[in-house]
Amino acid sequence: MGNSFEGRLVRRLASLREERGLSLEELATQSGISRATLSRLERGETSPTAEMLGKLCSVYGMPMSRLIAEVEQAPVQLIRRGEQAEWHDPATGFVRRMVSPPGRGFKAEMIEGQLPPGAVIDYAQAPVRGLEQHMWMLSGVLDYTVDGTTHRLQPGDCLRFHLYGATRFSCPGPEQAHYLIAICEP
Repeated sequence: MGNSFEGRLVRRLASLREERGLSLEELATQSGISRATLSRLERGETSPTAEMLGKLCSVYGMPMSRLIAEVEQAPVQLIRRGEQAEWHDPATGFVRRMVSPPGRGFKAEMIEGQLPPGAVIDYAQAPVRGLEQHMWMLSGVLDYTVDGTTHRLQPGDCLRFHLYGATRFSCPGPEQAHYLIAICEP
C-alpha cells in the first residue's frame, strides 16, 4: 500500500487508535470488528470496507469524510477533479469521491457517491450525532433509510436531514445510484 491513498488511510486509522490509547481488543469491542480483522487492516493486509470505516468513525466520533480528508496530502482552495480523493469499497463496489473535502475554516463538505445496482451499505450509527446532510440525486434510484424511514430518491430529488442514528444505502437498480451529499458539522 505504501504511500498510496489507501496506505495513508490505513496508517491514519492506526494512529487514531494509538492517539486514543486503545488496544486492538478495546477497539474490537467498541467497533464490533474482530481483533484479527483490525490487526490485518493496520498491517495493510486487507482493505477497509465502507461498513468498517463507518464503525471505526463512530468509535472515533468523526464523519468518514473527515477521516478521508485527514489522509489527503495538501488541501487547496481549488480542487480539480483529478486531485479529489476517491475511495473504492472492495466489498460493495461503492465509490466515494471527496468533491470538496473538509478544510480549515470551512464547516461544509461535498461528497459524490456511486452505488452499484443491488449494493447495500448499512451504518449502525452516526459518526457524529446531528450532522446536517443534504443528499441530491444525480441519476439512478437510491433507497435511503434514515430514522427508520426509507426514502426512494430519484434524479433531481434532494433529501435533507440531521443524522442521529442508523442509516442504509440501497440501490435497487437497474442502473447505479449517483448522488452528491453536502455535510455540515453541528
